[in-house]
Amino acid sequence: MRVLKMTLAYDGSQYSGWQVQNSQSTLQRALEEALSGITGESIRVVASGRTDSGVHALGQVVGFSTDTQLTAGALKRALNACLPEDIAVLKIESETENFHAIRDARSKRYRYVIHDAGVRDVFVRKYCWQQMRQLDVAAMARAAEALVGTHDFCSFQSVGAPRESTVRTVSRLTIARPPGVEQGIVIIEIDADGFLYNMVRAIVGTLVEVGRGAKPESWPGEVLAAKQRSMAGPTAPPHGLFLVSVQYGD
Repeated sequence: MRVLKMTLAYDGSQYSGWQVQNSQSTLQRALEEALSGITGESIRVVASGRTDSGVHALGQVVGFSTDTQLTAGALKRALNACLPEDIAVLKIESETENFHAIRDARSKRYRYVIHDAGVRDVFVRKYCWQQMRQLDVAAMARAAEALVGTHDFCSFQSVGAPRESTVRTVSRLTIARPPGVEQGIVIIEIDADGFLYNMVRAIVGTLVEVGRGAKPESWPGEVLAAKQRSMAGPTAPPHGLFLVSVQYGD
């Protein structure tokens, strides 16, 4: 039995999230069905995190065990030939027998995309949160400084997925308008050792309130200290969120 680690990219627009659920179309179901069709085995995959309906990935990591004798390269080619066009296998690597995509992850990076040109762009609507007024990115960046470090992020956690601890370490949180990119694009990126349910989307929704001028720059820090979800801003919609990468090892 071999253990393999797979890196995926996908457009989550047409899926009811990652996890298999009844008869709904999910990313996990699509991948497992493709693997079973190629190998003849009943394969269960474990992802580094269960992205929600509408959320995308540039570098989701999946682990699974198989008896197939196909090389990693041959399996990658076979999967890309039969998977839907909105899912791509980027890489397949051999791993040790005790590899676990969730437990062994050391950090993750998420990206959230906002379009604030004032007029909606019909061609990017599935991949960003559209704002009808320009955001104050500098104010958002200053406000975000309070969220960097090790904190209790329970104010930014939605109900539905309780954790033993709501303490997480955010090592990097950047907000910028990328140079050379279409006018009106704001990119928020967050690196952390782990994320609570809807944590990124709640942080984005809170920072957007600052960017709109509805809340002062000190407010996200006050929300953090309050430890109450009701104090934070709205949960940003899922379609602007991308899982960029997952880091393993030291």
